[in-house]
Amino acid sequence: MLEYIKIILQKVSFDRRLFEKELKKAIKMLMPAEVKRLKLWCYEHYSGAYLPVLNNCFPRLSPTD
Repeated sequence: MLEYIKIILQKVSFDRRLFEKELKKAIKMLMPAEVKRLKLWCYEHYSGAYLPVLNNCFPRLSPTD
């Protein structure tokens, strides 16, 4: 499921609102360990373009958690 979510996020990454919507939906669907892996992947790939969105969606954890 995590790999599928990564594909979805890549496809909607052109639009901030869609990216944030799909990311929030993904966080609700995944298990905690998968959320951590998704978080690391998101910060690695999208922190340049969507850092405020990432910080909003992952508020309680630092990028290295």
